[in-house]
Formats: sequence, structure tokens, C-alpha cells
Amino acid sequence: MNDSHDPALLERLEDALLRLPRIQRDIFLAVRLDALSYGEIAERTGLTKRQVERLFAKALGNFSRNLRDPLRQRWRRWLR
Repeated sequence: MNDSHDPALLERLEDALLRLPRIQRDIFLAVRLDALSYGEIAERTGLTKRQVERLFAKALGNFSRNLRDPLRQRWRRWLR
């Protein structure tokens, strides 16, 4: 693996992550970085396993959209 990092890419990833709603960001990071299962996250947060699954799916979709469209704003959905 190449140890050189593209600062522009890292900035885009961080920006896309920070634009997620807090609960989606927390669940996304718990699954991807901490390698926690949906059940473990549910126990820690007080959510149901199904709620965690849905929030993670939403986080993936929003993260992907944020990466594709760096200027995407949450309020735009109301104008469509």
C-alpha cells in the first residue's frame, strides 16, 4: 500500500463525513472504523438493531452523495 496520501481526497472525505447528521456519522464510524456489529451499536445507543441498520444505510447513501456533490446542501431536498 502506498503511504503517500492525497490531501485533497482526505479533505473531501472529511467534509463528506462531517456533513452527515451526527447520529448517522456516529454509526458510520462505529461500523467502519471500530468494526462494531449492528447489535453492539444498538446496545450502546439504546436503538434497535433495525434502527441502526437503517441509519447506517442512510449514512452510506448520504456519504456517497456528499462525495459526488461537494456543494450539496441538506436544504436542497426541500426545493425538489
